[in-house]
Amino acid sequence: MRWRKFNGENIHLPIKEAVADAIRNEAAKGNRLKVCIGTDSQVKGVETEFATVIVFLREHNGGFMYINNEKTKQSYHIKERMLLEVAKSIEIAYELCDLFIEFGVEMEVHADINTNPNFKSNSALKEAMGYILGMGFAFKAKPEAFASSCCADKVCN
Repeated sequence: MRWRKFNGENIHLPIKEAVADAIRNEAAKGNRLKVCIGTDSQVKGVETEFATVIVFLREHNGGFMYINNEKTKQSYHIKERMLLEVAKSIEIAYELCDLFIEFGVEMEVHADINTNPNFKSNSALKEAMGYILGMGFAFKAKPEAFASSCCADKVCN
């Protein structure tokens, strides 16, 4: 996976090392962090692009994020695509969770799934919630899932 910062700068370290460094740097500056992980996708013609973000929120002091974009020509049903977004977020959360525990950083997984049953994405809500909570992670869905519905949405070309 290739990760970058919001300004486009590539992250050359493995993501786990980059996140550990970021947590240490922010702690050295006296910043308390919360991390939100989310994925969004966009279908454009025959391509589906997924954007996964790791959003670092500094308590009372802004934030920053790391971004990974992936494209595929595989076609997905809406429910399948929503659950794949969740799976991508969980994969990163699972890879990083021991760091968050070690450094005492609160973490949430955000799903770009609407809690309103009138929206198509709602068909995946129960499974997504069960998947995330079953892995032991805090869960947020729309409208509270800003990491996926706002941050990842903005960087999904």
